[in-house]
Order: sequence, then structure tokens, then C-alpha cells
Amino acid sequence: MAKVNVKKKDDAQSTLGEVRGYARKIWLAGIGAYARVGQEGSDYFQELVKAGEGVEKRGKKLIDKELDAANHQIDEATHEVSRVRGKVEVQLDKIEKAFDARVGRALNRLGIPSKHDVEALSIKLEQLHELLERVAQKP
Repeated sequence: MAKVNVKKKDDAQSTLGEVRGYARKIWLAGIGAYARVGQEGSDYFQELVKAGEGVEKRGKKLIDKELDAANHQIDEATHEVSRVRGKVEVQLDKIEKAFDARVGRALNRLGIPSKHDVEALSIKLEQLHELLERVAQKP
């Protein structure tokens, strides 16, 4: 029976040795991974920065292009609004003149003199007044 115990002891030491070997390999793999990340991580980070810069440049170009297109559309719309505004003002002037003419005719039918009639009458009164003063000054 003593042999069995010895064999078991040797098996336990052998298993313990294998576990220690695997543990050491795992430890060394971890250190190796850490070293590789340290070396390659910096390079990888720089590649990511370069890729980000490229995306940023393309984004800025796209935004500038879209902004220019939007500004062009705004300029065209502003020009169109100005053109339409001019047409509207012309039409409003025509409507105002037509309204004034109709109101004037309606007032004339009612016997109310227009501004033009009053001004013409004022001119005739001034002429008459000047004529009377000249006549009055002749002895």
C-alpha cells in the first residue's frame, strides 16, 4: 500500500507542477499582451487620429458645400422677393390711383369740390385779388 501512496504523491506533485507551468504561461502571455499593446497601441492610436482627421476634413467640405448651396438659394429667394415686391408696389399704386379717381368722381357727383377744383379756384382768386389791387392803385 505504501507504493500507492507514493504514486499519488508523485501524481499530485506532477499535477501541481503542470498547474504552475500553465499559470506561468498565462502570466507570461498577459505580460506579452501588455507589452504588445504598449508598442502597437501607440501606433494604433495614431492611425485612429489620422482616420479621424480625414473624416473631419470630409465633413467640413460637405458642410461648406451645403452651406454655399443654402446661401445661394437664400440669395435667389431674396432677389425674387425684391422683384415681386416691385411688382406689388406698382399694382398698389395703380389701385390707389383708381380708388382716388372713383372717390373724386363720387364726391363731384355729390357737389363736393375736389382738391384740384379748390386749387384752381384759389389761383383764380389770387389773380382776381391782384387785378383788384392794380385797379385800386390807379387814381
